[in-house]
Amino acid sequence: MLLKIYENNPNEKVIQQVVDVLKQGGVIIYPTDTVYGIGCDITHHKAIERVCEIRGLKVDKANLSFICYDLTDISQYTKPFDTSVFRLLKKALPGPFTFIFNASGQVPKLLSSKKKTVGIRVPANNIVREIVKQLGNPIVTASIRDEDDILEYSTDPELIHEKYENLVDIVIDGGYGDNIASTVVDLTDGGFEVLREGKGDLEQFL
Repeated sequence: MLLKIYENNPNEKVIQQVVDVLKQGGVIIYPTDTVYGIGCDITHHKAIERVCEIRGLKVDKANLSFICYDLTDISQYTKPFDTSVFRLLKKALPGPFTFIFNASGQVPKLLSSKKKTVGIRVPANNIVREIVKQLGNPIVTASIRDEDDILEYSTDPELIHEKYENLVDIVIDGGYGDNIASTVVDLTDGGFEVLREGKGDLEQFL
């Protein structure tokens, strides 16, 4: 199913429709402030396995991130961090960053069996944030990659739908996506180490 949602004014009924599918263990594809993502409710283990299968990942080795609504959500899934980290997050989020934290006990066992860390995103995109807000849980997220060597990420929601319509429950058309992924920043040692340069420029917030 392809659902059109406008970022400036997300339709509440359509958002609720997506939330209902997620609550039943559905898998969706959705826009972020960077590339399109594929994901599910973090409480549904079978759905997480399905996301990994679609992306060709092994669950225990997959570097999946969570999309949270805001900073309040983040603190549930991470071990306590100091005020300098909090100040950075407050300035940088919502934004095109994935921050890697030490995981708290709230992270589902399925996702932390081998790793003690968790990637967290709060994208500057109203569609996915509204979904997370109404769902009441973060969404597990992985990027939609393209097999094309030149196009690393798919940007056209209609083409994404053509490719994935039989694999996922809903594809959200939130307009053209970006083809540059988020900047990944490791915060696990108390410093700020950029692991992958992406759309976000961390320097402006330090």
